[in-house]
Amino acid sequence: MTRVGTPVEQDVRSEPWWSLPRVVDARVVALAWASFVVEVLLIGTGGLVRLTASGLGCPTWPKCTAESLVSTPEMGIHGVIEFGNRLLTFVLVVVAVAMFLAVVRMLRTRPELFWLAFAQGVAIPVQAVIGGLSVLTSLNPFVVGLHFVVSAALTAVTAALVYRTVHGPRTADRLVPAWYTGVVRATVAAVVVTVLVGILTTGSGPHAGADEKVDGGRLHRTGFDPAVMEHVHAWPAYALFALTLVLVVGAVRLRLSSKWALLLLVVEFLQIAVGLTQARTGLPAGLVGTHMVLAGLLVGATTAVVLSTRGSAGRLALREPLDA
Repeated sequence: MTRVGTPVEQDVRSEPWWSLPRVVDARVVALAWASFVVEVLLIGTGGLVRLTASGLGCPTWPKCTAESLVSTPEMGIHGVIEFGNRLLTFVLVVVAVAMFLAVVRMLRTRPELFWLAFAQGVAIPVQAVIGGLSVLTSLNPFVVGLHFVVSAALTAVTAALVYRTVHGPRTADRLVPAWYTGVVRATVAAVVVTVLVGILTTGSGPHAGADEKVDGGRLHRTGFDPAVMEHVHAWPAYALFALTLVLVVGAVRLRLSSKWALLLLVVEFLQIAVGLTQARTGLPAGLVGTHMVLAGLLVGATTAVVLSTRGSAGRLALREPLDA
């Protein structure tokens, strides 16, 4: 039997391919994924800037130097790395604008997608300005840390975009019992604490982000003891792993889908393994960078776990009928 399609699908198919989408199609899903991937890449390139001591490769902002918008040959590899990281922000802007345009006609039918895309577009300039302030404050670790917090928040927003474009809008159905929801909330709290303490730990370590000496020959650091911070960072990380293990076992016992909790558990296992290894090997740049990227994936996986506790109506589901 040939599938005719719903009235909505037939209406959409009659429109030219270049028109703005009225329902979630492959273009919208691809842009949501692009938003998430580019944001995680930006975390990675930001880490590369820091770990190669290129944070002041462009010594000012928004220009690279007082005279040039771009890096110059005299600035060497540090200027290239820092300016390359800034260019990736423009890639994220292009993707975010395309994402917003892709869902702008869905304000009434898929409002959650509209507002997630809007939040992404608003947060990117904030992220860029804080990044500029980190340069203007000679890489103050607290400003740099705030920049990572915004990046992590954007990762959560873009992960939610991916989830909602693939699975559809949330329904009123609760898929898990109250105690399971409580464990999920505790897991989210543990993720927040782990990431925040991790930011302070990195800001206390040897990777200041630049070779230049500032403030009388002293690089900006938090002032906390790095050895102590490593242990303080480990405590919420272990608690997070234990909570996620409860989520996985609970999902299996309740005959629920455990794929997102399992994904989160795998990311945490890798994060802990990399964290322990880097602590025992003198914090090599490659492992520290990997740890930072995994932190972004940790936030994304946590977002999926939270959203999966409620029902989803499917990708083509609409909140209300399309206008004629």
